[in-house]
Amino acid sequence: MYYFALQGLSAPTRGPMPNRLNVKSVIMNQLAALDHRGKDFLTEAEFEQFLNAAKQGRYGARDFALCLFMQRHGLRVSELCAFQRSSLSFADAQVFVHRLKNGLATQQPLTGEELRAIKRYLRDRDKSGSNQLPWLFITERGTNFTRQGVSYLVQTIGERAKLPFKVTPHMLRHSCGFHLANRGCDSRLIQDYLGHRDPRHTAHYTRTAAIRFNNLWS
Repeated sequence: MYYFALQGLSAPTRGPMPNRLNVKSVIMNQLAALDHRGKDFLTEAEFEQFLNAAKQGRYGARDFALCLFMQRHGLRVSELCAFQRSSLSFADAQVFVHRLKNGLATQQPLTGEELRAIKRYLRDRDKSGSNQLPWLFITERGTNFTRQGVSYLVQTIGERAKLPFKVTPHMLRHSCGFHLANRGCDSRLIQDYLGHRDPRHTAHYTRTAAIRFNNLWS
């Protein structure tokens, strides 16, 4: 029962003992359904296309910084909405990432691209008199983003980028995990970076990473 709960599968119902072959068929069909969920992340080329589209909106500086920040740190949408300016340290080029869902909080580096994008956005934001608000990313009305607001923004940018699928905020988090796996990072590093308590949540990235299959035909 515990195995089925972890995998998001429904356990065979109790009652008369079914044929063992039928039980095996049910399990194999459910596992196959998990492995055919469809692509739930952006490749690096797709993410670059997505970021270029983010710059083109009315609030391009904010949208570019928001999407880049969300992907680089594998943020859940609720973590992004709650993110505070005080968690940034420009002097150290670091950010404190507080995870929800009992995740592991970590101090993470900010890349040069992130620093430039966030500083550019904050300069524009502070000119509007919103510099006293605690949240890092705010709407044009001067409030913090809601989950629905971020979802709508990300979907709109994906459509502007002409990507052939619907882009969701959680795809950006998954993209972070897959990008790290494809760069050869081990599962423990990815687990800590994304704040996973359970290593099985990280295995999805390392098990399917393209780098594992490099040089098979060379």
